[in-house]
Amino acid sequence: MESINNLKVKIFADGADINEMKRIHGEGLVKGFTTNPTLMRKANVANYELFAKEVLKEIQDLPISFEVFSDEFEIMEIQARRIAGWGKNVNVKIPITNTKGASSTALIKKLSDEGISLNITAITTIEQVEAVVSVISPKAKTIISVFAGRIADTGRDPIPYMKKAANILKSKQHAELLWASSRELLNIIQAESCGCHIVTVTSDILKKIPNIGKNLGVLSLDTVSMFYEDARASKYVIS
Repeated sequence: MESINNLKVKIFADGADINEMKRIHGEGLVKGFTTNPTLMRKANVANYELFAKEVLKEIQDLPISFEVFSDEFEIMEIQARRIAGWGKNVNVKIPITNTKGASSTALIKKLSDEGISLNITAITTIEQVEAVVSVISPKAKTIISVFAGRIADTGRDPIPYMKKAANILKSKQHAELLWASSRELLNIIQAESCGCHIVTVTSDILKKIPNIGKNLGVLSLDTVSMFYEDARASKYVIS
């Protein structure tokens, strides 16, 4: 892989810092954005709706996913409809279950049948992928977010899961598979090789994209230089 331009997978930025989102959007590299209540809390977002509408005012030409946060499906539905009404480029994030483990597929089907663009989140099993695929409608675009990074956090290789998920989605032209919770730059390449349509990355990973295809000899020299400069700056001595 010589360049980011060779990749077919779409890169979405994951975060909730509006200034960072505006900067990333201006660079023109990413093809969309995702966020969630946890990221918003870390970014000290005080007002969910105000933040979302401010983001949508600044970014109108790329898809952005905003998540419902109720644990009750009736209220999830109300939130989903309101979020969908915030902008034409909005994907409503629906968790695959609530905190009690109850499946959200009935709600997913209802919203999808009505043509609401969705992003089904927190998926970690093939059974969950199959359940979502069985209910989504061709009337609506749907992103299926499989949390490959969290799968890897359990000591499992996420690649077989993502390849199988990609194969399941082949018959659904209106659905896209998203490699979620990326941990490192390599995940972009892995998402590409698995047949994912989208990969989400943080701003820290985005900053490493120029390293794609970098000569390993040059990388070694850069590393040695870093160690040397840090030791010198710290004025270390061995007596």
